[in-house]
Amino acid sequence: MSNLENLRKQAKQYLRWHREQYYPVAAIIREHLPRFRQLSDPEILAAAFRLADAQELVARKEGFAGWQALRTGANTAMSQTKASTPPILTSIAAHLFVRDLKASTDFFTAKLGFTIDFIFGDPPFYGQVSRDNARLALRHVDEPVFAGQVREREELVAASITVATAGEIKELFLACQAAGVPFHQPLKKEPWGARTFIVKDPDGNLILFAGPAS
Repeated sequence: MSNLENLRKQAKQYLRWHREQYYPVAAIIREHLPRFRQLSDPEILAAAFRLADAQELVARKEGFAGWQALRTGANTAMSQTKASTPPILTSIAAHLFVRDLKASTDFFTAKLGFTIDFIFGDPPFYGQVSRDNARLALRHVDEPVFAGQVREREELVAASITVATAGEIKELFLACQAAGVPFHQPLKKEPWGARTFIVKDPDGNLILFAGPAS
């Protein structure tokens, strides 16, 4: 186990991240502190979170029931339970590489109906947008990630987003069309029975939307 001073520093780091509204810390808090388990990321970041909570978080990550148990080195049944419980994946976000973070967030919010979850850095270099259960992480880069036209030529899709019904995929396509979204591929029926269309963001990232054909 790490020495106690390092663990104290970890707790203070989690506390600072929460105060700074650093979005990734919300998932860590939800995973290890039961009272936050049913809260969304924004709800966790808006909730009260004290040093004692951060210390409990660190203790539970180390396999102890609480900070006092960690300090005294007392083993608990919790560590055994944790070892036998497989990890639960709670969310997924596709990562898009962008040259201009503001232009990218403006595109996804104004054109595709996403909302900004967070923007991080000074100057900003990382952010996340979401719509319903779809999340897109945006990472600033200064140089092109793909060489030449290989992305369009090979149709290298950066993210795939699905809807549940044929009516929804058609409605979504028409909404994108009305908003002036650039298309790499218009709505079409695929040989495997789905209907898809592909949009292109300001950096050339290809995002596929799919739904049932009928």
